[in-house]
Amino acid sequence: MIFSPKRVLVFAIISTILSLPTSHRVFAADPIEPVDPVRREIDEAVARVKPALVRIKVVATQYYQGREVKFEASGSGVIISKEGHVITNHHVAGHATRLVVILSTNEEIPADLVGTDPLADISVLKLKSDGKREFPTVEFGDSDAMRVGDSVLAMGSPLALSQSVTLGIVSNVKMVMPEAFSSSRFTLDGEDVGSLVRWIGHDADIYPGNSGGPLVNLKGQVIGINEISFGLSGAIPGNLAQRVARQLIEKGKVSRSWLGVEIQPLLKEDKDNRGVLISDVLDDSPAAKAGVHSGDILTKIAGRDVLVRYAEEIPLLNQMVADLPVGQEVEAVVQRDGQEKTLKLTTAEREHNQRQQFELKQWGITARDISALAARELKLKSLDGVIVTSIRPGGPSDDAKPPVVIGDVLAEINGTSVRNVAEMQDITDKITAGKSKPVPTRLGFLRKTEQLLTVVRVGIKELEDPGLEAQKAWLPVATQAITRELAEQLGSPGLHGVRLTQVYADSTAEKAGLKVGDLILALDGDHIEASQPGDEEILDTMVRQYKIGTTATLSVQRGADKLSVPVELVRSPKLEREMKKYRDEDFEFTARDTTFIDKVQEQWSQEQPGALVTEVKEGGWAALGRLGVGDLITAVDGEPVTDVASLKQRMKHVAAEKQKTTVLRVIRGIHTLYLEFEPNWDGHKAVMKGNL
Repeated sequence: MIFSPKRVLVFAIISTILSLPTSHRVFAADPIEPVDPVRREIDEAVARVKPALVRIKVVATQYYQGREVKFEASGSGVIISKEGHVITNHHVAGHATRLVVILSTNEEIPADLVGTDPLADISVLKLKSDGKREFPTVEFGDSDAMRVGDSVLAMGSPLALSQSVTLGIVSNVKMVMPEAFSSSRFTLDGEDVGSLVRWIGHDADIYPGNSGGPLVNLKGQVIGINEISFGLSGAIPGNLAQRVARQLIEKGKVSRSWLGVEIQPLLKEDKDNRGVLISDVLDDSPAAKAGVHSGDILTKIAGRDVLVRYAEEIPLLNQMVADLPVGQEVEAVVQRDGQEKTLKLTTAEREHNQRQQFELKQWGITARDISALAARELKLKSLDGVIVTSIRPGGPSDDAKPPVVIGDVLAEINGTSVRNVAEMQDITDKITAGKSKPVPTRLGFLRKTEQLLTVVRVGIKELEDPGLEAQKAWLPVATQAITRELAEQLGSPGLHGVRLTQVYADSTAEKAGLKVGDLILALDGDHIEASQPGDEEILDTMVRQYKIGTTATLSVQRGADKLSVPVELVRSPKLEREMKKYRDEDFEFTARDTTFIDKVQEQWSQEQPGALVTEVKEGGWAALGRLGVGDLITAVDGEPVTDVASLKQRMKHVAAEKQKTTVLRVIRGIHTLYLEFEPNWDGHKAVMKGNL
C-alpha cells in the first residue's frame, strides 16, 4: 500500500504523541454542548415551584338515591403560605370529609378545609402541623400580564400519579364557555362558574388529577390554577384565585356584593356602544328596590363606565360588581326609553345559589335548606321548609302513599312546621327516640301548587332474628343427580340415584365408610328416582321423613361392587336463612353468623369464630376501608369476634366512643388482613348546625 507524503506526516505525528507519557499528551478540548436557554428557564421555573407542589387525597361526599355516599378522589394544589395554606379547586376539596396532602418529598400530612367557594371553584386547605414548622411556598405572577403565545407549565399529579410537568403556550387569555355549551354550563353546587371566571386557555396537557395544580410562567410564578379541559385546557387566572384565597383564609368564606340583576351583552340594535343589557331584575333585590327595570341599559356603576358587547366581557363586570363593598350605597346610571336615569342602590351580600345537602336516614332521603334563588325558581313565598334532593328506592319516603318525590318541599311533621334541615332532624330524633320499629308519621309537603299529606313510617328498621326452622334428620353428604347422560358414561344406562360429591369430615357418613364417587341407589330399599339436575333433593326429602338418630341402610354401588351401608342420620345443620344478622348503619355493612356449609366450603374448622360479611354498601365507610362481601370478621380493635352478637357489641362500642380509627381483622380466602376504618363522626352534623 502506497501512502502520500501528507499521510506519512500525519501518522508520524500520531505515533509521536502516543509514544509520550499520558501526562505529556496534549489534546484539543472536548466540544461543550451549548445550553438551550429555554430549557434552562424551564428547569429553573420547575425548581422554584416543585417544593410547594402537592398532591391531595380526598374522601368526599355525594348525595343520591337518598344516601350520603363517600368516595375517594385526588387532585393537585400548591402551598401559598409558610403556615401551610394550600390552594386547590372547590371541585377537588369542597365536599371533603377527610383530606391528606402529599408533599414533593412524599411526606403525607392531614389537612383541614379552611374555606371553599364554588363560584370561583377555589378551596383553601391548611396543613396540620405544630405551628412552628415553615413550609415552602410559591410566588404569584400577574395573570393580567399574560399574552397569547407565552410559554407556560402545567404542574400537578394527573391521574393521582406522582408530580408531573407539561409545557405549552397561552392560547387564549379571554376564554369563556361558547354559546353552544349554554345548555350544559359548567356549574358547581348550582353556581355558574363561567359567570365569574374568564379562563386562561392553554395547550399544556392536563388530565383528571391535575385540577387545582398551578399554571406557571417561565419565571416560576403561578399565574393560574388549572381547572378544566375540553380540547383546550383552562386555568382560573391567578389574580382572581389570590383574591378568593385571601378571603377564605381571613374569613373562611368569600363575601361578594349582589345587585339582583341578570345581564347579557348589548343587542345588535343598540347603537350607542355603551353599557350592558339588564335582562331580568329579581324581586325584592337591591336593584328592584332602586327602581332598575328589565330592559334598562346599565352604563355606569359606582362611578365606573360599563361596556359589555361580547360574552367574554361579562365575567369582568361580574367581578367588578362582586368586589363592591357590601351594604354600601352606590350610584347606577341607566338608559331607559332614550332617557338617562341615575339611581341609588345599596348592595347586598350575595348568598350561594344552593344550600348544603344532608342525609336524613330515618326518612330515606337527602335534602337541603331553601336558598333565595331556589325559593324564586320554585315560586315559593317563604324560605321555610326542606327541599328533597334524592330518594332511597324502597325507603320510608318512597314507600309512603302518596310517595315523596325529588323536588317536594317538606313543610310540616305531625302538624309542627319545619323551617330547615336541622329542625327536621331534631323533630325526627324525638319521634324515633327509644323506638325499635319505624313510627307512622304525618308529613305535609308542597308539590308545585298542591299541598299534600302522606304517612311515612319513619325510623331505621332493625333486622329481626329469623327464628329456627324445625330440625329434621340429615345425611351429612353432598350429592348430584345421576342424569341419563352420566349413567350411560358410567356404563349403567337407566341407572337412577345420586352420586356423592362430598362426604363431610368427622361425620357419621365418613365413619360409615361412604366415599366420594359412591352411587346411592336406594334408602332402606326405596329406590331414589333421581335422573335430572336438581333431583338430588329427592334423597334429602326421603331422609327428612326419619327421626333424628335413626340408622338407615343405603344401597351403594362402588365401581362393580354393590354394598349395603348403614348410616346414622343426624340433626340437620342450620340454614343460611336461619342465621342471626347484624346491620351496621354507621359503617354500612351487614354480617351474619356462619353456617356449617360456610365452614366446609371455606375449609375452616367447625370451631372457627367470626361473622361473615354479606353486604357492603357502595360509598359507605366500610367500603372505603376495603371490607368485602365474603370477608370473615374475627376481631375489632384487637377484641375477638366470635359471632354476630359479639360483632354488634364491639361496633356499638366503637360508635358510642366515636373512635377516630377502627381496625377490623378479617379472613379473606387464604389471607388474613387488617382493615382500617376512619369515619367522620361529628363533622357532618356540626356543619349542618353551623350553616343555619
